Amino acid sequence: MSVQHLSEQEQIRREKLQKIKDTGVDPYPAAAYPVSHYSAAIKNSFSEENKDDFASVSVAGRIMSINDKGKVFFIKIQDKQGIFQLYVKRDELCPDEDKSFWDNVVKNGLDLGDFIGATGYVFITKTGETSLHAQTLTLLSKSLKPLPVVKRDEEGNVFDEVTDPEFKYRQRYVDLVINPSVKETFVKRTKLINSIREFLNERGALKLIRPCYNLFRAVLRQGLLLRIITHWMFLFIYASPTNFT
Repeated sequence: MSVQHLSEQEQIRREKLQKIKDTGVDPYPAAAYPVSHYSAAIKNSFSEENKDDFASVSVAGRIMSINDKGKVFFIKIQDKQGIFQLYVKRDELCPDEDKSFWDNVVKNGLDLGDFIGATGYVFITKTGETSLHAQTLTLLSKSLKPLPVVKRDEEGNVFDEVTDPEFKYRQRYVDLVINPSVKETFVKRTKLINSIREFLNERGALKLIRPCYNLFRAVLRQGLLLRIITHWMFLFIYASPTNFT
């Protein structure tokens, strides 16, 4: 894509990408990042009594918000279970005099939508939020397109979801990221379909898929095509291949 077709945000993100590469950091590492815990599991299980069980935790997710406090960043990431906060301190990530990773990657390189991984220990902040005190931070994937900004409360609930049907259907992948309720709908649908399949499989049912080449001719030949003529317009009702005998 030529530069003139990029938005200002997309150009800025590409400039950040190049600066990250210049520092020697791979913005798209191929190796899988080990994850030991997920957001909801940590929030539901952690307490001061069992904090030793969360002394070494590894999490990963997409950045949904960044709160810059100078030498400390509060970064909220989204994994498959929800939103989780990272407490990222400059002197913790870069204990030596070399602060280039903090300046080039954390402070000036991260954007909303980027994927990061972090390791550290779980604690509760002064505001009462369960968070990860990051001891290491890894950039897993640099996002080159900005996400729509939505308002969230402390629990991650969205108040101004995208409701434009054109956007929701053409960019379903973005809709799933910023609207948790949409993802929940797909999760429930998948569980429902799997339960129906499991019910049928346990009773010896077989799923038969017939060849579906040249569907239009086959439908015409078998008389399954219904034609409705309205104001000289032909409307064809789709005939599923499962109707074939």
